[in-house]
Amino acid sequence: MALALRCLRALPSLLHRSSFAVASGLPRAPTGCPAPLLEGCRHCVQQMLLSRQLATKKAKGKGQSQAKVNISAALVQDIISLEETSEDMKAVIEALKEDFSRNLNVRTSPGALDHITVMTKDGKFPLNQLGQISQKSPQLMIVNMTSFPESTAAAAKAIRESGMNLNPEVDGTVIRVPVPKVTREHRESLAKLAKQSTNKSKEALRKVRSKSITQVKKFKNKVSEDTIWLLEKQIQQMADEAAVEMDKLLAAKTKELLG
Repeated sequence: MALALRCLRALPSLLHRSSFAVASGLPRAPTGCPAPLLEGCRHCVQQMLLSRQLATKKAKGKGQSQAKVNISAALVQDIISLEETSEDMKAVIEALKEDFSRNLNVRTSPGALDHITVMTKDGKFPLNQLGQISQKSPQLMIVNMTSFPESTAAAAKAIRESGMNLNPEVDGTVIRVPVPKVTREHRESLAKLAKQSTNKSKEALRKVRSKSITQVKKFKNKVSEDTIWLLEKQIQQMADEAAVEMDKLLAAKTKELLG
């Protein structure tokens, strides 16, 4: 009984300092705490804080918007790294931004050809590492393959299959790349490609979410159902916010492409 009272006396001050505790690490249970396997008071405080968030979530009245779940990553770091999940989702968004910027432009510039991947007998290389790219006129780009003449045909093929609506012409070690007129059909084609890229990115996002939720469920027999429920909601919420960001990027790119 005396040992249990010692734990209960420590609990109010721990809760009062919960903000500090999250940042610096919750204190361990007093010596002789009756729940050493659960890390004593440390575990009790964690469960109480999580339960409080759950209660707030469930207490919302009908018709009211639900409060966002916001679990402290420090409290659940032994279950999952929420920071890592967040970074993985941000990486998917950044990859979509890069794809939009590099491959989906109305007007083609020499820089748009830089990272076209060329398959050679020695492996894959960016086009700008194999040839010198320049713009002869607004309607013509030149790729000089003098340094790697054996890769000229492979470079022309990569340009043709880049999805940029380009039809290169080979003249010795020089590749001429006519820049097509910007037609309405071409704009609409690029807009469709933007939609396809966004859908692929959302699929990658779903894989990140599923992987994280699977990780959480591994602990279903070690932590409370409330903790699992809150973590799944938090991960879903993060995925939903990332999907909204992708939709905004798509809307802006579609507007840019269609004019």
